[in-house]
Amino acid sequence: MNRGKETAPLAMRANVDHLHSLHEHVLVLSLETLPVPRVPDSTRLDIDELGYKDDGITFVRAKYGYFEKFNVPVLIRLIDKAGVECPLEASDASYFLSKIELKPTDAPGMSRWRKELFLATSVISAEPADYFRLPRKRTVFLGSQIEF
Repeated sequence: MNRGKETAPLAMRANVDHLHSLHEHVLVLSLETLPVPRVPDSTRLDIDELGYKDDGITFVRAKYGYFEKFNVPVLIRLIDKAGVECPLEASDASYFLSKIELKPTDAPGMSRWRKELFLATSVISAEPADYFRLPRKRTVFLGSQIEF
């Protein structure tokens, strides 16, 4: 999962950097919430082969309304029906999520107490695997640490 198609997802870069491998079929997924209650399935997907046919990498932007909840495995089945260059099977898919760990420092810019308050509020956010309804047994977190 990634915000857009301009950069490679952190989890994908970490996979290539540390494991020296890239899966044969890669679907980069971006989920966008629009200011409408619901988005019909017929207009939900924007599929981009990223300019290279047969490289096994596809970018999909999926649009949702603010009343809708994300369910990535159901979305994978919808993407498969829409036709992409790589075969998709939601029951066999592995999900790679980026995780950024924030580490406060004494660097100038923000006072230490504000950094600590920011960190305290960041841990109360929803767990990404639960929020996107990903199966825990097939979800991998890869990430990095940012000092601020």
